[in-house]
Amino acid sequence: MLVLGDAHATDADRRRSLFAAYRDANESVALQCGDLEYYDLPFTTYFVAGNNEDFDVIDALRHGRVRSSRVENARLLASDAVDVEGVRVAGLSGNYAPTRYDNPRSALAGNRRRHFVRADIERAKALDDVDVLLTHQAPHGTPVSEEYDVGCTHVDDLLRTLSPDLCLVGHHHEHTESAFGDTRVVTVAPVWESYYTLDPETLALTRHATPEA
Repeated sequence: MLVLGDAHATDADRRRSLFAAYRDANESVALQCGDLEYYDLPFTTYFVAGNNEDFDVIDALRHGRVRSSRVENARLLASDAVDVEGVRVAGLSGNYAPTRYDNPRSALAGNRRRHFVRADIERAKALDDVDVLLTHQAPHGTPVSEEYDVGCTHVDDLLRTLSPDLCLVGHHHEHTESAFGDTRVVTVAPVWESYYTLDPETLALTRHATPEA
């Protein structure tokens, strides 16, 4: 299956890169790690919301209300899971803000809807038999190059509870590989640089250069 990092596809050049990755991979289903920002897609794509999205669309997808010519084949994973080609894939949408974490989701407005809250984490912890976890927020120990300390305790707790074989992380626009306990953690490169293919039998992840759009 196809694996995609951040797309930021409101930008026309980056949207062309997104579609170049879809074409070049020649798969039939995709996983995407947030900051998608464009939801009219060539084939079924399971994704988590990042901190940059159309949050009206995200809210509608959370509640199954989207009927729009601008939304096709986009399937939001928000503390739930789905079986994809025999792989149990779960997703945590959003990023962490300590001042919003204990609020109900209904109290989040505007761009604050980008955050996950305690109820989202608790709902995700109740999932079982997860093979692959998609997040936009990284756990501790992720070796990305940032000017701040990377890692969220709540994502750490989720990995300890679910113990997936693989965690795919967006947001940082950088490819890294590390481990959290028994979980392999990969932060994925942005779509305009690379896309990946995931073998559903072995969970082997192969990186490919995204061709010129």
